[in-house]
Amino acid sequence: MDSAYIAKQRIVNQQLAGTKFKSPGEVVSWMGAMQAQDYAMAKWAVGVRLLDSTEQSVEQAINSGEIIRTHVMRPTWHFVSSQDVNWMLKLTAPHLRKSMIGRHKAMGLTDQLFKKTNSIIEKSLAGKKFLTRPELVSELSKNKIKPDSLQMIHIMFNAEVNGTVCNGPMRGKQFTYALLEERVPKAKSLTKNEALEELSKRYFTSHGPATAQDFKWWSGLPSAEVKTAMEMVKLNFTNEKVGGQVYWFDNSCISNPDVKPIYFLPAYDEFMISYKDRSVSLETKFFSSAITSNGIFKPMIVVDGKVVGTWSRGIKKDQLIFEPAFFRSTNKLKKKEMMAAFASYKKFHITEIKLNS
Repeated sequence: MDSAYIAKQRIVNQQLAGTKFKSPGEVVSWMGAMQAQDYAMAKWAVGVRLLDSTEQSVEQAINSGEIIRTHVMRPTWHFVSSQDVNWMLKLTAPHLRKSMIGRHKAMGLTDQLFKKTNSIIEKSLAGKKFLTRPELVSELSKNKIKPDSLQMIHIMFNAEVNGTVCNGPMRGKQFTYALLEERVPKAKSLTKNEALEELSKRYFTSHGPATAQDFKWWSGLPSAEVKTAMEMVKLNFTNEKVGGQVYWFDNSCISNPDVKPIYFLPAYDEFMISYKDRSVSLETKFFSSAITSNGIFKPMIVVDGKVVGTWSRGIKKDQLIFEPAFFRSTNKLKKKEMMAAFASYKKFHITEIKLNS
């Protein structure tokens, strides 16, 4: 096993090649969780792993509650299956709350205040009332609580982590909130160790080959819990040492992964963001071209498992305009190749595409 094999096997395990799934919920459940702060790109991250997907079908899965968008790891927005969100939050929420203690103290946000705001928010949303953040600010103001914009972001974050709220259906281009208990079906509760085992199994099955440090980064769990999870992984997965690191992977990994030569992946895609060490697919010298110093992951062009450039898009007269930027002139692809690779994106958005190469 070498870096080329690892990169290609990740493409297969992440369902970028040979996907067997037909619904957005199946994709998200397989992946465990998918980073989703860039909403448009996150929808494409689901769609690129689906057969015959469209933006409307993915958004319908979000609006119906099949997919939940909430803060569940690291912390940032993620898509999580409605079947998984409760046990996953139970596992990760204590660490998310702990990570914010200093920031909340600096903003004057106390446990007593959170108790009041959570109660008001819960009453305001009860009965499947879907409200936007500004509308919830108004509800708090009626109760003489007047947070500034940053405080409100963290008030809602606390309500999400506590399992009070999650995303509601989109209202045009506006995000709404809903009560989590009204949004998702009752599901079997897992013990802490059961949840650790399930999360680690999901990660190494869908993201492997990967290291323990990759899993720690992705999950945001503390070292002690990662160590416990890795003891469980040993029972179900194989490992191999490559370049001084131990990679874990499912026994079903194949010897010669069959992948498409070219992928145009969205910003923050799991293919790149879900690993602590990204050098398998991205040369160190090009990190700053693909990932900014403040943690913004650009949309990436992947050829044979390696990131060779980035791409951007714009809209002009109802037409999507794509502009590729290759790291090396020798990486540059032919227009015909790129348009073929863009075909699935065109179908996803049901729109015409123009390529500025």
